Amino acid sequence: MIFKPTYVFENISAITPAFLKRKHIKGIVLDVDNTLTTHNNPVPPESSMKWLADVKKAGIKLIIVSNNKPPRVVPFAEILGLDYVANGKKPLTSGMNKAIKRMGLEKSDVAAIGDQIFTDIMGANLTGIRSCFVFPIEPETSLPFRIKRTLEKPLLPKRSRIIKEER
Repeated sequence: MIFKPTYVFENISAITPAFLKRKHIKGIVLDVDNTLTTHNNPVPPESSMKWLADVKKAGIKLIIVSNNKPPRVVPFAEILGLDYVANGKKPLTSGMNKAIKRMGLEKSDVAAIGDQIFTDIMGANLTGIRSCFVFPIEPETSLPFRIKRTLEKPLLPKRSRIIKEER
């Protein structure tokens, strides 16, 4: 099913390099808002910075694919030292495919991480890569997001599916 994530985690910090290696994941397509930082926040929290450093140290390639415009994505990607695809058009596959090509990896070696079913998870599944759902860092308050979150509620993975790894 295109709405069902391959893996479910409480948050991005719960995805260990050991888990990624065990699953033969060599590259990750990352969402920004409510995955790496709170919505529209230009600064990632220390927990995301530590996670990124650990994953980079493990030799796993990282790239951001965001539906946001360059003024939001570029400064954030620069802070993290990551390549990016802005205007990613998720759930369409063009942004994801561009990112996979830039990483120089096969689809079978790539996963996407995000907090939204209708963009991140659906986009990864349509692209043919594994999808990692993380619960949003904090609820968005704008009307469009409240509507989207209400519509995706019946499709959200059960918390019993959360993968818990020893750190």
